[in-house]
Amino acid sequence: MGIYLSTPKTEKFSEEGENDRLRYGLSSMQGWRATMEDAHAAYPDLDASTSFFGVYDGHGGKVVAKFCAKFLHRQVLKNEAYSAGDIGTSVQRAFFRMDEMMRGQRGWRELAVLGDKINKFTGMIEGLIWSPRSSDGNDQVDDWAFEEGPHSDFSGPNSGSTACVAIIRNNQLVVANAGDSRCVISRKGQAYNLSRDHKPDLEVEKERILKAGGFIHAGRVNGSLNLARAIGDMEFKQNKFLPAEKQIVTANPDINSVELCEDDDFLVLACDGIWYASDALLFSI
Repeated sequence: MGIYLSTPKTEKFSEEGENDRLRYGLSSMQGWRATMEDAHAAYPDLDASTSFFGVYDGHGGKVVAKFCAKFLHRQVLKNEAYSAGDIGTSVQRAFFRMDEMMRGQRGWRELAVLGDKINKFTGMIEGLIWSPRSSDGNDQVDDWAFEEGPHSDFSGPNSGSTACVAIIRNNQLVVANAGDSRCVISRKGQAYNLSRDHKPDLEVEKERILKAGGFIHAGRVNGSLNLARAIGDMEFKQNKFLPAEKQIVTANPDINSVELCEDDDFLVLACDGIWYASDALLFSI
């Protein structure tokens, strides 16, 4: 999806960090795409005992990926299930919460602030690599009050983003994935998948899509989207008689919980494009 450049943009943005539990490094490169639509979030100290890492691969624009990078980890923290120690439930609810938050006047305004910048001379959307600054961290008030305004009936963006998140607390690793970004762990030098690509042709995805009134053509949902799960893409989530997890496209993530051990070397969390160079987080555990 999207326009390609005649030559790739190979400038890289890289960063690294650590605490007393782990070390991490991240890197982004735009590559052949006309815009950089990926984003990431790295919070080794989400709280005193928990680390959070996420990659978000946008499509149709970068605003949903940027929105997730700014807000998803905060919603994990805020959910009552998190306080009760249920990380899996809290991160699942945070995925759904992204779609809820992007609707209405407040959602429209936040997306507009994060929106793509258009070059007035070329008319092209500039592809700037983006990640939340440390000042955009966990200490900001986020009560998300309802706002009146001209976009109060805004149903949410038609662009979207995958989300692949890894949360580590003590020896527990929780991976949540919606879309085709990936998480892989190295255990005794052997790679193990901790996520699964959500493609429309998978039987469980196809069944939901058809029941919700959608169709699959050329491997794409309604002939358009090559993902069966994503945050955003609200044009595929308009059936008022179905819950969020049963819409044509759903933000419902697969949750995978793993007990870490001494055999674990490192974890790679990456957009699908990282295998061609895009956006990735790698951390040793």
